[in-house]
Amino acid sequence: MMLLWCLPAVLILSLLLTAGLRRYALARSVIDIPNARSSHTVPTPRGGGVAIVLTFLLVVVGLMLLGVGQLSVLVALAGGGGLIAVIGFMDDHGHIAARWRLLGHFLAAAWMLGWMGGLPPLPLFGWSLDLGWLGGLLAAVYLVWLLNLYNFMDGIDGIASVEAITACLSAAWLYWLAGFDTAAVLPLLLAAAVAGFLFWNFPPAKIFMGDAGSGFIGIVLGGLSLQAAWTSPPMFWCWLILLGVFIVDATYTLVRRLLRGDKVYEAHRSHAYQFASRHYGKHLPVTLTVAAINLCWLLPIAFCVVHFGLDGALGVILAYVPLVVLAMRFRAGELEDRL
Repeated sequence: MMLLWCLPAVLILSLLLTAGLRRYALARSVIDIPNARSSHTVPTPRGGGVAIVLTFLLVVVGLMLLGVGQLSVLVALAGGGGLIAVIGFMDDHGHIAARWRLLGHFLAAAWMLGWMGGLPPLPLFGWSLDLGWLGGLLAAVYLVWLLNLYNFMDGIDGIASVEAITACLSAAWLYWLAGFDTAAVLPLLLAAAVAGFLFWNFPPAKIFMGDAGSGFIGIVLGGLSLQAAWTSPPMFWCWLILLGVFIVDATYTLVRRLLRGDKVYEAHRSHAYQFASRHYGKHLPVTLTVAAINLCWLLPIAFCVVHFGLDGALGVILAYVPLVVLAMRFRAGELEDRL
């Protein structure tokens, strides 16, 4: 019952904080100026994702004080997510060399894994896969990649917010179906915090998320998926399925750019969603399509994993194949000036 009251309060707090951050950005000229690598044409304030960070961290601290939830998970998310937000905030207001950002990312991942206990054994095609220390290393790379790809995919109005909200609400519903009601609390709270920001970020956006917000959401979603692996291993595969649009587009694009010899750390507009937004001339159709894919394609497959015992790894393959086809259809990773 307390959660039912908490969710609207979280949403309203995030909404109000975003409004305040927008006024601050306008007053201090913290503005995203469109350039050749932008998907926007109008100068827009940035840094609104800090509202998501502050709101979610405040709620996490509140849960700690009330003794609600698993303390190790709360500390992991607060510490790892907080560090990523600070790095992103500093980069939004200046510049941090890529090597130092990456070092900070791995430190945040190590903190999160240390408190969560690493990566547990996972079911894989009927086998229980226990990778030991190698699993911890792969989990760190997974967290760092997820926070960075979330930054890469935050390039058009509303898309990063819609991805987080639909993935979190879907995961919470699957937890409830599987009888893990308490595990649904954190995804619901994150969804509420992001929804407050989305009010200002929905196309046409009045403020952008910025690296602080996108990186924070990325690593927190990664942390929630690792929590799921310890709670119910099939739910880890469900998180990978639910985040499939972002994982496939970003990974497919990165691989193509690496094979071509591009400098992958440089800004670009060659993700599938960016080509799609230019094709349709608007951001809204692409953002709504991502929501539709998440709810009408990815969620049913994740449901089959939880409810009908579909192998999680097989579910990921089934979910990703059409997404790869879509990435190819919308030229993910191709040169931007190619006709």
